Amino acid sequence: MGGQLATAPLLSLSEQAEALGYDSIWVGDSLLARPRHEPLTLLAAVGAKTKAMELGTAILLPALRNPVVLAHLVATVDQICEGRLILGVGIATDVPNVRSEFKAAGVPFEKRVGRMMEGIRLCKSLWRGEPVHWRGRWDVECESLGMLPYREGGPPIWGGGSAMGALTRAGKYLDGWFPVGPDAKKISEYWKTVQQVAQEEGRNNEDLTCAAYVTLSINNDVQTAQENLDDYLSGYYGAPADFIKKQQSCYAGPMGAAGPWIQSFVEAGASHLVLRFTGDHEKNLEEFNTLRSELQW
Repeated sequence: MGGQLATAPLLSLSEQAEALGYDSIWVGDSLLARPRHEPLTLLAAVGAKTKAMELGTAILLPALRNPVVLAHLVATVDQICEGRLILGVGIATDVPNVRSEFKAAGVPFEKRVGRMMEGIRLCKSLWRGEPVHWRGRWDVECESLGMLPYREGGPPIWGGGSAMGALTRAGKYLDGWFPVGPDAKKISEYWKTVQQVAQEEGRNNEDLTCAAYVTLSINNDVQTAQENLDDYLSGYYGAPADFIKKQQSCYAGPMGAAGPWIQSFVEAGASHLVLRFTGDHEKNLEEFNTLRSELQW
C-alpha cells in the first residue's frame, strides 16, 4: 500500500507473524483503485511460506472475476495451504475510484450484489466435484472442476458489510459475518441481527463466525496518531477520512488504551479479530502480540 512493489518484505512479515503466534494473515483486493498485489496469488506464496496460520482475503471482490476461473484459483490456493484459506467477500465501498475500477473491468457496479451471490453459488457447485449444468449469468457444462479445494466443499466464506442486505446475506447463505465497523456497539447490534436471520433460516448460530476488521494508528501523542490515521484512510480509499471513519472501526492513540478498545469487540461477539496497522508493521506486530494474553475470550 506504500507503493513498493517488492513481495519479499510481505512474505517476511507473514513468517514473522506466524513466529509470534498470530492466528491468521489477510490480504485486500483491488485491480486499479489501490496499489497492491493480487490477493489469492500472494496468499499462495504466503501459504508456501507458513505452516499453521489461516490465510484470508479482506476482502475479495468476487464480482470482478469469472466464477469458474475464481473457483479454480481458490481451489488451487486451498490445496497449497492445505485447507487454511478463508474467503472474506464483499461488494466494495461506493467511492469514485472503486466505481472506476468496476467500469474498467467491464462489470456494472449496480449489478455487483447479484453477480457476487450467483458467482459464489456457482463456485460452491464446482467445488463439490460433481457434474455442473449451470444456466444464468454464466453457462457452464462440465463433468467436474479439475482442481478441488483441500477442504471439502471449499473454504468458509465470510461476508462483509453492515447494511441490512449484507446482514441478511451473511445470516442466510454464508459462514460468517466480517464487518469493518463502525464501532463495537453497532457490531454487537448487527451481529444479533445476523444470528436472528440465521435462526429463522433454520441454521445453527454456532456455525457462524463473527469477525471484526479494525484499523489502528498507534502513537503516544493522540493528535499525531489521528493525523496519521486520517492520512492513511484518505490515501487508501481516495475519500475524506471523516467519511470513512463514520463507516469503519478505527482507533488512534497510545498502545496502552488499545487493549480495552480491542476487548470491546470481543465482548460484542467477535471471535476473530483482524488488525490493520497504519504503519511500522514489524514494530506493531511485536507490540500487539503482548496484548493477546490480556484479552478475555
